[in-house]
Amino acid sequence: ARLGNDVHVAEKSVIQANVVIGKGSRIGAGCVVSENVIMGENCLLHPNVTLYANVQLGLRVILHSGAVVGCDGFGYAPSSRGAVKIHHLGSVRLGDDVEIGANTCIDRGTLADSVIGDRTKIDNLCQVGHNIKMGTDCLIAGRGAIAGSVTIGNRVTIGGSVGIADHLTIGDGATLAAGSGVSKDIPGGETWAGAPAVPFRKWVRGLY
Repeated sequence: ARLGNDVHVAEKSVIQANVVIGKGSRIGAGCVVSENVIMGENCLLHPNVTLYANVQLGLRVILHSGAVVGCDGFGYAPSSRGAVKIHHLGSVRLGDDVEIGANTCIDRGTLADSVIGDRTKIDNLCQVGHNIKMGTDCLIAGRGAIAGSVTIGNRVTIGGSVGIADHLTIGDGATLAAGSGVSKDIPGGETWAGAPAVPFRKWVRGLY
C-alpha cells in the first residue's frame, strides 16, 4: 500500500495490496480496504466501512459506519439449474466531497463502473444498484432504493423511502417526494409524488 502523509489507520482495519491512500485521510477501526482501492486526500472512513476491490474515492469523501461500496450487483440469469450469478467486472467511483450514510450499499457495475458525482450526499440505509450513473449535487434521503442502470442527473433531490425501478432516467433538478414509487422517466426540473409517481399537482388533486 502507498499511504500519503498524515494518514491515520485505526487498529483492526485491513489494508490489502496495491492500495493508494491520499494524504490526511483517516480510516476508522474495523474497516476493510480491498486491493487496488484508490482514496483521494482527506477522506474519512468511519468504523466498519468496507471498500471492495478497485473502488475509487475522490477528495474529502466521507463514509459512515457500515457503508459498503463495490459489492456485487443483484444480477442473475435464468437456467435449468435456477438463477446463475452474473459476475460484475466494473467497480464504483465516488467524486469529490461525496458523503455516504451508515449502512448504505452501492453496487459495482456489471462491465463499466457505477458512478456518483461530486458533492452528492446519500443518507443512511440506502441501496444503490449496479451501473448507476448519478450526477453532481444530488441529495438522497434515507431508505431510498435505486435499482440497477438508473441515470440520475445533477441537483436531483430524492425524499425518504423512494423506490426507483431499473433503467430509468431522472432529469436534472427533479424532485421526488418521500415514499414515491417511480416506474417511468422523470423530466428535469419537475416534482413528482405518489406510488406510482405522477406530477405533484396531479398527485395533490388526486388526478391519477
